[in-house]
Amino acid sequence: MIVKSGRVAIKVLAALFLAIGISYQAASATVARSDILLHIATQCVDPSKTNYCSNCMLPRADAGCGNISECKKTNEVWALNKKYTAIRDIKMCGCPASFVHGLAIPRDVITGIEDPNREEDIWQFAWVIGLERIEPESLALVVNPKSERSQNQLHVHILRLDKNARATFSGYSHAYIQNLDQVWGIAQKIANSQGLSDYGVLVAQESSGRYIVLVSPQSPEAAFTVWNCNH
Repeated sequence: MIVKSGRVAIKVLAALFLAIGISYQAASATVARSDILLHIATQCVDPSKTNYCSNCMLPRADAGCGNISECKKTNEVWALNKKYTAIRDIKMCGCPASFVHGLAIPRDVITGIEDPNREEDIWQFAWVIGLERIEPESLALVVNPKSERSQNQLHVHILRLDKNARATFSGYSHAYIQNLDQVWGIAQKIANSQGLSDYGVLVAQESSGRYIVLVSPQSPEAAFTVWNCNH
């Protein structure tokens, strides 16, 4: 009986350790997935980095890392400077050439809309990149709320407004600005006035040339934009 009990105990412990291991692996995978954009921005946009091909999980398609060319296994850099990069969103893979969805990302660690180290100049950077691919009256820049994002690295979505989006703007808290160096500050004031601790931001340009800054507790990407080619 002692031997049998000992064997049962060993089996129980083994199952417990296995369960713990699986849980740890699942948690690790989740963390890894939420850090993919940070990994790309810090390890994958500059192919001149030492050991680039071995350190980058999603290399640039033009970097020559083992002849990897499949869209979802590579990244495509649209712009790069010391502070920011703009890349193709993975949602563009398999879509028609007319579909545009890009991301502007800081190259330093900035977690998201809640991070006090976010800087205003990312909006101008993203807008200039967007104008290279989307007409100004249709261009939208979006940051989603912390509660409705999959990545814990700030990323400004660069995409087209849905054709019916402007008709719904009046139902959301918004303000107008002349320059894109005021977006975070204005959005924070709007959110504070509405008692929102977590929120998303949409920026679009009016026919007058000024910009609308809209704040929503839900994802502006989902509510106002053509975010995938099946939308």
